[in-house]
Amino acid sequence: MTTPPPQGNPFAQSQQQQPHDQSQGQAPSPPQGGFPQQAGQPGFPPPGAPVPPEQPRRKLSFKTIKNIVIAVVVAGVAIGGFIASRDDANTAAVGDCMSRGSTDDNDPDLEVVDCGSSTAQYTVLAKVEGNFSGITAQSKCEAASKDFQYVYTETNGSKSFLLCLKDK
Repeated sequence: MTTPPPQGNPFAQSQQQQPHDQSQGQAPSPPQGGFPQQAGQPGFPPPGAPVPPEQPRRKLSFKTIKNIVIAVVVAGVAIGGFIASRDDANTAAVGDCMSRGSTDDNDPDLEVVDCGSSTAQYTVLAKVEGNFSGITAQSKCEAASKDFQYVYTETNGSKSFLLCLKDK
């Protein structure tokens, strides 16, 4: 392995060469070099060194997009189911009009409707909170409103109530 010839110091001041007499037949002496560069010690990087390229943006995979869509659909179904499961009888108030959503007497699926609507069948005369059945419910509606015609009772978890209704 050979060592490259020493290079001049690029930061050194330029030195003036003394003119030599050509008449003596000697070749001109080479210019004096600077200090040789020490091996194994890195210098500063050259100015304007390239910046590493920016990492490319990760593309959304089909699997990720599919999972996002599934999550949105599941959330939509859950919210829609919650809204659809709310019982209108639970939100009914005195003076509201109700319509039957089912012909089953055990589950009439009462819905609150506009009193001017052609589907309005009943008017709510009273709403009494509590758990009542049969004769007790009948007597509670008689006490709340004398002209009631129907009693609707509902137990929804820990919340129970009855509606006293009459034909519209």
